[in-house]
Amino acid sequence: MSRFSVARVPWGGVELTVAGTGYTGEDGVELSVPAASAPALWEAVTAAGVVPAGLGARDTLRLEAGLPLHGHELGPGITPLQANLSWVVSWDKGPFRGRNALAAEREVGPARRLRGLVTDGRRPPREGSVVLRHGAEVGEVTSGNFAPELGHGVALAFLPPDAVEEDELVIDVRGTHLAARVVSLPFITRKK
Repeated sequence: MSRFSVARVPWGGVELTVAGTGYTGEDGVELSVPAASAPALWEAVTAAGVVPAGLGARDTLRLEAGLPLHGHELGPGITPLQANLSWVVSWDKGPFRGRNALAAEREVGPARRLRGLVTDGRRPPREGSVVLRHGAEVGEVTSGNFAPELGHGVALAFLPPDAVEEDELVIDVRGTHLAARVVSLPFITRKK
């Protein structure tokens, strides 16, 4: 299954929808199956040697890959330009809803951009934590966690456009200040 492709696949007398979303940054697929067939599919997949992982693992993988999550880095009030997703906008396809507003934002540049932040140590940055520069609030963590592969905290945050790689910032996590540094995304690039 190639990335960003979807197919209908027969299995066990039903039709599955298989999507190569790459949502976790891994080479994986999402399977949609009729509810009545889900237990049998689960048994078949685990019998084939697939090790189950929960939503926490999925979220950590997608965060390490620097991928946005709806309701955090995507959604109402967040434009593709702010979320570093301008590559999904087809400017040559003609009119579309929001085109004029997006074109105006492209002209002047977004007022904020999604950036990656890394911290030292095991204490994770958390969603909703305030990001500070020289004591002034400049943004908010949209997603944050401990990155097991890296051994330290990582976060995504919308920051002013002048916040660039290697800038030193502070994340206020429930009254504790964590030193943070702006980095390029993804935090981890998976080898193919």
